Amino acid sequence: MKFLLFSLTGIILGSAALPNQDEALAKSIERGKTVYTETCITCHMGAGEGVPATFPPLAKADYLVKTPEKAIEAVKFGLQGKIVVNGVSYEGMMPNPGLDNEEIADVMNYIQNAWGNTSNKKMITAKMVEEVKQKK
Repeated sequence: MKFLLFSLTGIILGSAALPNQDEALAKSIERGKTVYTETCITCHMGAGEGVPATFPPLAKADYLVKTPEKAIEAVKFGLQGKIVVNGVSYEGMMPNPGLDNEEIADVMNYIQNAWGNTSNKKMITAKMVEEVKQKK
């Protein structure tokens, strides 16, 4: 009986936490859209399509899925050198946009949930961004 009560309590509490995660992700995505519009849209364009042979796309970009930590690192520190996105090589320079950890988490959440990308509701947090910074 105690096990059943404990299990039911866990299910109820777990399901109650899920909407909060979804709500927090939705708010982060909304903030991230603003950051994207103010910081990233010039190069990566309005629908994340990038500019062929110049700026890589963010829409349906395998780079985001295959190497999310490298994507966070690029937004945190900028990026220089060759990367491959959707089978196309890009060799340019992305300057450090000067965003704080929260802004980076928000813009990454936006990018990973826009234009056909899906994060499967995995939310990037400022703490995760800080951890990427510490690994560098």
